[in-house]
Amino acid sequence: MKREKIISVVLAMVAMSGIAGLALITAYIFKEGLPIIVRVGLKDFLLSGDWHPLEGKFGIFSWIVGSLAVTLGAMIIGGLLGLSCAVVLTQFCPRRLVVVLKPAIELLAGIPSVVYGFMGVMILVPWIRQHLGGPGLSVLAAAVVLGIMVLPTVTSISMDALRAVPRSYRDGSIALGATGWQTTHMVILKAAKSGIMASLILGMGRAIGETMAVIMVAGNTLDLPHGILDPVRTLTSNIALEMSYASGDHRKALFATGVVLFVIIMILNSIALAVSSKRARKAGVR
Repeated sequence: MKREKIISVVLAMVAMSGIAGLALITAYIFKEGLPIIVRVGLKDFLLSGDWHPLEGKFGIFSWIVGSLAVTLGAMIIGGLLGLSCAVVLTQFCPRRLVVVLKPAIELLAGIPSVVYGFMGVMILVPWIRQHLGGPGLSVLAAAVVLGIMVLPTVTSISMDALRAVPRSYRDGSIALGATGWQTTHMVILKAAKSGIMASLILGMGRAIGETMAVIMVAGNTLDLPHGILDPVRTLTSNIALEMSYASGDHRKALFATGVVLFVIIMILNSIALAVSSKRARKAGVR
């Protein structure tokens, strides 16, 4: 009994240390970043595209648009592909093949982001430049690379959501004369909607927070992108590229960029948690 109590106390301390670390990081980022936001003004900081640190101008609108454009493209590619993989693996694929394909897809999550970036620079960027035009380093290149990177997240969580749908839903639909695809489309996907939405939101958080691969394939221009073939710079890229030599207000402005990114990701994670909780409550009611 005493041993179990000691183990529980140790585990509680480990858990609290993680929470304390997160709290310290959050406090430090906000302490460094909020003063420059207050001084510049939230409106000018978020809605101005004028970034000239030496002149005291800190506007990150171009990078917010760039981050959203790249993330949206990544979710169109990775979200649709990941959901399609989940549907095929859970509804139509033989179990023997699932045992091989599912771990192979999940292995994609273990590949370092620099490897994705390198493959993008060597293969994807020249292909875009040759066949579609532009410099190659672009919103499209970053979206494709990030789409592949979020694929394991979307696929894995969507598969869990689809498998959580009671078997009776499928059997009842088939018994009423629906085909396999009609059952999947009209019954299974609708029943698993909350879990699928959570997978897409978590994938979006993964995409918007990626740095190294985006730096390598996006082009990192300061200009506002006007098309998918234009170079772009994201919030994470700007922090990584300029933090090494930034000082004074410039450094604080980069921390302020981190504050914006932190808030965006926390909102996305909160939405995903709310959606997952809603799904769990519905499952409990059933």
